[in-house]
Amino acid sequence: MKITTLGIDLAKSVFHLVGLDEKGHNIMKKKVSRKDLASTIQNIPPCRIAMEACGSASFWGRKFETMGHTVILIPPQYVKPFVRTNKNDWQDAGAICEASLRPSIPTVPIKTEESQDLQSLHRARQLLIEFRTATINHVRGILAEYGIVLKVSAAKVEDELTRLLNDPDDTRISPFLKETLHAMATELSGLCEKLEAYDRRISAFAKKNPVCQRLMSVPGVGVLTATVLIAIVGDPFRFKNGRHFAAYIGLVPRQHSSGGKNVLLGISKRGDTYLRTLLIHGGRSVVRSVQNLASGGQELRGRNAWISDVTLRRGYNRAAVAVANKNARVIWVLLTKNEAVYDPSGHNTKKAA
Repeated sequence: MKITTLGIDLAKSVFHLVGLDEKGHNIMKKKVSRKDLASTIQNIPPCRIAMEACGSASFWGRKFETMGHTVILIPPQYVKPFVRTNKNDWQDAGAICEASLRPSIPTVPIKTEESQDLQSLHRARQLLIEFRTATINHVRGILAEYGIVLKVSAAKVEDELTRLLNDPDDTRISPFLKETLHAMATELSGLCEKLEAYDRRISAFAKKNPVCQRLMSVPGVGVLTATVLIAIVGDPFRFKNGRHFAAYIGLVPRQHSSGGKNVLLGISKRGDTYLRTLLIHGGRSVVRSVQNLASGGQELRGRNAWISDVTLRRGYNRAAVAVANKNARVIWVLLTKNEAVYDPSGHNTKKAA
């Protein structure tokens, strides 16, 4: 009998395959090693292959599509309810098949190699930031034991540490400790240089990409946000509208409704945390600039007046999230309309000249 749906439980070394026929009957169960997976799929007639959207899923998806198969990726949280009785690899593969048969289950697009390259650059940059933060905290903690309190920002810590180590008249720390701090200062300087190199690569990509340039016309969307949007979103037409896109990022309220009573909670925080964080940080910068305009006595109109009103009624943080939500909706319009650019006059977009 012909396999119409094949569920694959991805792993590092051993993959479990479950195949269903057109009536949903289980007609194949097979355990395959990594080196034999490609040849095994190659020998199966073209069918629909379902996998969880996890590590290496896009790689295998691109590979299977070149073999003539139709590949769909399902978020893991939508597969879990279909796991019956005890959990094991066979049950997981079967649950993936079951979930793929439900038309209401959302799917994840297969990332292109370019998108993965750009996302990997952002992840490497974020890892360096974590290393730099840990190094700064360690240095500040050591010096606090000697009564020396450094400022918080990375640039100020680096400057104060360099000044402290190069001052021969400063006797607050011993030569032995200076030798230790010299090594940490060198490490911190190297991390900062690598971060600057990554920032230059990201800026160069954004400068050459016309979509990034249009996205950066939205207040609160900078180089990092625009490039990570290109890497993560993929095809914008898979979203019904701007609200659907904002919900995908996790910027809409959670619901806990029952008995006809609608209860809205905080934002859902679904989707990519890094992208949502960048959008909210961009929203904070917009709210701060509007507050500066208001404190300077400038008259606020349109979008700025709305931001000021939300800030007064709901507070700074909620206003930042509201701006991020509105920006997400504007971004969806810019992504779906290739010639659209942001119009600061009050309308969301206008046609490019």
